[in-house]
Amino acid sequence: MSQTGTQTRTAPQGRRPSSASRFDSALGWSPGFGTNMVLRILLCILVFCIFALPFAAIISGAFDRNSSPTEITLLPKTFTTANFEAAAQQGLWGYLLNSLVVAGGGLLLQMTVSVFAAYSLSRRKFRGQALVMLLVLLTMMLPEEVIGIPLSLVLGDLPLLGISLRGTVLAVILPVGIWGFSIFIMSEFMKEIPAEIEEAARLDGVGEFRMLFTIILPLCKPALGVIGIFGFMMVWDQYLLPLIAANDPSDYTLTVALSVLRNDTTVGPGVLLAGAVMAMVPSLLVYLFLQRSMIRGITSGATKG
Repeated sequence: MSQTGTQTRTAPQGRRPSSASRFDSALGWSPGFGTNMVLRILLCILVFCIFALPFAAIISGAFDRNSSPTEITLLPKTFTTANFEAAAQQGLWGYLLNSLVVAGGGLLLQMTVSVFAAYSLSRRKFRGQALVMLLVLLTMMLPEEVIGIPLSLVLGDLPLLGISLRGTVLAVILPVGIWGFSIFIMSEFMKEIPAEIEEAARLDGVGEFRMLFTIILPLCKPALGVIGIFGFMMVWDQYLLPLIAANDPSDYTLTVALSVLRNDTTVGPGVLLAGAVMAMVPSLLVYLFLQRSMIRGITSGATKG
C-alpha cells in the first residue's frame, strides 16, 4: 500500500477533527442533549412567545365575534369575518388604499433620490462634500414633531409656487422622498465598490448614467433591500404627516384612521383588531420579499476583508 494511505490510516488519534466533520449551526449549538441544549431551547421558546404571541392574539381577536380588550386568546372562540365587514363599513379599505399609494410613491421617490445622492457623495469629489453629508446626517437627528408646524405651513403655501398641497398624496409623498438614513446606507455601501471596476468601465467609454445603472447599482442590490424595507416601514408608519396634510377625513391613511376610530365608542375592539391586521399584512409581505437582500446588506460589512 502506498505511503500516503498508510499515513492516512495511522494519523494520530489526538488530532482535532476536520471542519467538515464538526457540527455547525447558526446558533452555535453542539451535538448531544445536555443542560446547555435545554437552556437554549427554553430561551428560543421564550423569545418566540414574546414576539409571536402578540401577532397571534391580534389575528385571533380580528376573527373572533366577541373580542374583548381585557382578554387575550390565541384562537378565536367564535370564528367570523364580521369584524372585517364592519371595518369595510367604516371605510378602512379606502384608508388602506391611501396608505398603499402613499407608501408606494414615497418609497419609489425615496429610493430614487437615495441612489442619485449616494452616487454623488460616494463616487464623486466636489467642494463641500463633507458639509453636505453632515447636513444629511443632521436630518436624522430631528424628530418629526419639531418640523411639524413649519412643514404644515409649507404644505399650505408652497414657496415660489404659491399653491397648496394639502388634501393631495403629494403632500405626504414629497416630504418622505428624502431620508438621511437611506442616503447614508447607500453611500457607505457604494464606497466599498472597488475603484478599479469604475476605471475599467471609463476606459470602455461608459458614461455617468450607464455607469450608475449598469455597473454600480447591480452591485448594490443588498443595500437596496435594506433601504427598501426600512424605507417602507418609515413611510407606512407615518402618523403626524398624513394628519397635518389632510383636508378631509377621507384623506387619512390607515394609521391615522385607526387612531381616530379608537376614540369612537361605537366601534368595537374587533373592528380595530381587523384594521390592525390590515395594517400589518403589507409590512410582513415587504419583509418576506426583501429579507434575503436585507440580510446580505447588513452582513456584507462584517464579511469584507
